[in-house]
Amino acid sequence: MVLTELWQRHWPDCPPVGHKLRDPYRDRWVRFHSLPGSKRYAEGESEYAVVLERYNTVLDELFAGEDVYVITPVWATEAEVPPSRPDADHWQSLLVEDDPDPDFRTYCHLFAALRPWRHGCLDELLRDIADDKVGGVLVTDTQARRIYHPYDGGADVFLATPAERDRTRDRHADWLSGHPSGL
Repeated sequence: MVLTELWQRHWPDCPPVGHKLRDPYRDRWVRFHSLPGSKRYAEGESEYAVVLERYNTVLDELFAGEDVYVITPVWATEAEVPPSRPDADHWQSLLVEDDPDPDFRTYCHLFAALRPWRHGCLDELLRDIADDKVGGVLVTDTQARRIYHPYDGGADVFLATPAERDRTRDRHADWLSGHPSGL
């Protein structure tokens, strides 16, 4: 698949697992928090509106007018690929935990869907992510140069260059963590 070749070209030091990208690509990474004061979970519709607006604002900046790959994981204890979803195709499977006991092995089966980006098109999925019902989602442009990895509490963003990262970070300085590591 073309996506595999693009991933290897732009992110060769890491598998397509959002939380693992931060260390090898720290120079292109920025984390934004979803709510003021680094609050992790929304309480009520007014806070959900803030969460979705922050997610969508950065997604618009990265992908407006473009198609994106929405990559979603299915976690399993079996190597067998689950049935494809109606809206996504199996992209690849990763052995995440290689335990000698097959009952304790963990696989991550990644499904990718190509879709046009428009503001709000992922709101249902983003709300599930904000509520920690879904995790490990990646959104990337069709060249796999920019990655958006939302999680419950915020989003990790990986950009093509350190300069692009700095511009994006500076536009949303109020959404950054006060922690020196950026977490």
